[in-house]
Amino acid sequence: MPPPVAGGERRKGDAAQPDAGQAGIIRKAMLRHSLSLRDVCVLIITLLALFYTLNCAADIVLPFVFAMVVNLLMIAPMRFLHGRLRLPKPIAALLLIIAMFVIVAGIGTAISVPAAAWLTKVPQSLPALQDKLAFLQGPIESLQRGYYRVISLVSSSSHHHVSAAAAASSSASNSAETLRLWGSSVLVGTRAFMGELFTMLLMLFFLMTEGDSLLRRIVEIMPTYSDKRRLVQITTQIERNVSLYLATITIMNLLVGLLNLLQCWLTGMPNPLLWGVLAFLLNYVPIIGPLTGVVVYFCVALISFPSFLLALLPPAIYLCIHIMEGETITPMLLAKRFTLNPVLVMASLLFWDWMWGIGGAFLSVPMLAVFKIFCDHIEALTPIGHVLGGPVRPRSLRTIGDPVSGSTANTAL
Repeated sequence: MPPPVAGGERRKGDAAQPDAGQAGIIRKAMLRHSLSLRDVCVLIITLLALFYTLNCAADIVLPFVFAMVVNLLMIAPMRFLHGRLRLPKPIAALLLIIAMFVIVAGIGTAISVPAAAWLTKVPQSLPALQDKLAFLQGPIESLQRGYYRVISLVSSSSHHHVSAAAAASSSASNSAETLRLWGSSVLVGTRAFMGELFTMLLMLFFLMTEGDSLLRRIVEIMPTYSDKRRLVQITTQIERNVSLYLATITIMNLLVGLLNLLQCWLTGMPNPLLWGVLAFLLNYVPIIGPLTGVVVYFCVALISFPSFLLALLPPAIYLCIHIMEGETITPMLLAKRFTLNPVLVMASLLFWDWMWGIGGAFLSVPMLAVFKIFCDHIEALTPIGHVLGGPVRPRSLRTIGDPVSGSTANTAL
């Protein structure tokens, strides 16, 4: 999926108003809430402490954040079951969670066997890959020679040879220990994943059943009517825009996965279901996900097909499908709803991937969208919201946002 496109939604009456009015609103907010050097230092220390806490408490915080995001995705089916079919909330939430778990478990079971077979097949396919990529041997050797020259300039050659010999001897003697440690780490990782999954599902159930009552209690303790109204506006915008974004990209990613499954079946790649599911999952991660998919498709095609030119066909089709979806269809569906700066999307992706791993990469864009909505509804943070996305439409600083038509804080990926 491509990075969001800068731009924003305006009312018909706002179209004739100049951009200078928007700049004036932001300038007034910046002047009214100017920070001293001490305030900036305290803010930096607070952010560092917050990020350090999020990093240390990732095993606890990450399932909660995932539950909140999945809850936004489940809003529409939950309203259908509870509002239209008159099912009690606990039963409706339990049915949705069971359906989601059955779908995920079924797909995981279907692709686990071919995925394991490919992992065991990769070492045996390395000689064939070397033969097909023999024409790249000369440039690769040139790059290696240049790399070793740089290494020799940085460190002495004797130290380099000693370390290389020690690494070779230690790798031969400790291979069994490495395999044992790898197996134990896989088991520990599986247990940790199952624990986090159970925590996420438990939190999701209570969010779906008691989330509205929790929000109502929080609104009741707000001190003033304007604070109550602002909180309702923020939650409404998050529910409307982020849930719409999640539902839209889920449908588009499902279509991308189906199209790639079809193209893998037509081109003769083995296990098309595995690569279709992989394309579906990778499309949730902007930029890096599709690039990883192109590389994976090329490597698999290189192993499966006899010639190098035929191996270029599946990744080329994959790239064309992604460009058609990410550059045309999805922006056309969402560009009028929300905008995020592509540079900040990439920065958020890299930061949360470093902070929380692959889970943070999946959550980076929804969290950035929620943060922008908060910024657009809080006077002191309006300049930050303007930087995060497209132009902020002129509006009163006392009441930021419109519960009827929506604010400019919408998302287009």
